[in-house]
Amino acid sequence: MEWAGSFGDLGTFIPFVVAYIAVVKVDPFGILLSFGAAMIVCGLYYQTPFPVQPMKAIGAVAATQAAQTATITPATLYGASLATGVIWLALGLTGTAKYLARLVPRFVVIGIVLGLGMGFMLQGVRSMSDGWIIAAVGLTGTVLLLTNRALPAMFLLLLFGMICGAVRNPGLLQNLLVARPGLRLPGFALGGITWHDLLIGTTLLALPQLPLTLGNAIIAIREENNRLFPDRAVGENTVAASTGLMNLASAALGGVPMCHGAGGMAGHVAFGARTGGAPIILGILLVSLAFFFSGSVSALFELVAQPALGVILFLTGAQLALGSCDFSKDKGERFITLAVAAFSMWNVGLAFLAGLALAFILRRGWLRL
Repeated sequence: MEWAGSFGDLGTFIPFVVAYIAVVKVDPFGILLSFGAAMIVCGLYYQTPFPVQPMKAIGAVAATQAAQTATITPATLYGASLATGVIWLALGLTGTAKYLARLVPRFVVIGIVLGLGMGFMLQGVRSMSDGWIIAAVGLTGTVLLLTNRALPAMFLLLLFGMICGAVRNPGLLQNLLVARPGLRLPGFALGGITWHDLLIGTTLLALPQLPLTLGNAIIAIREENNRLFPDRAVGENTVAASTGLMNLASAALGGVPMCHGAGGMAGHVAFGARTGGAPIILGILLVSLAFFFSGSVSALFELVAQPALGVILFLTGAQLALGSCDFSKDKGERFITLAVAAFSMWNVGLAFLAGLALAFILRRGWLRL
């Protein structure tokens, strides 16, 4: 089940990695190596299915901007990782992350987690619409096998998704069949960036991501981890420092900005993971791909049919949403939770700020329901 659960976060991981490789032209070696190394270290340290994910806002901006202009390059992404690493390491080591988190009421955090879950479900439905028959078969089979320990659902879903992808696009399968292993060694990516790359990466990518990271990758993941694994609780400062360290390493290895998203843990847990073994397993596989098969990894990821990824996203979102149903008994706080959830389906960073504003209004007595 740890093996099956280790693949539970691929619904968000694969699309962003493919976009970075295909659109922004980032070397897949650095991406895979940095993600794999971070997952191994997090699994060993946290001893829970602690996730490592691409930063979504940065990924979305990078892919869209790179497709339209030449502003975003691999070097600017390395600069964004460096800036992100410095900021969150400083917030974690100084204790500021915990202070900032304590300013956020719990009913706002519940709204963020609920909204993330509903957003994942909605995105899953959109992905499944690309092939409803594939999605229906995959979803039905996965739901029936979720608690079956003899036949882990995730393995069968991924195998089914790859078969469907091969039928739909035989060329991708052909590319994999002719791929041959070739050893690659890491380099130092920061040696090639300029001050201009660092400025662009910081202002256009790293800074706009901060509210989203605080809401989803610091506060929400702490809430999710401590709810599921109270015997292995974590604090905000530790998660912030962890985020900083892995982004500094990613910048040096030629990777992209990473975080600990709450949806990632929900995905791992939904498919059976209960220990740090899950991220360690996925991390070892990614490191192995980086060293020996980084040249063909894009074709491997694209082989999984989009509707199958949609099933993963949908079930991950359901797990996350169901775990956040601990609503306050106060009517005003419940209203804010639902409002924040609605905003989170659109933009988690803005939902975080809107939740703080509404909580302030409620405390001042200006909100009457």
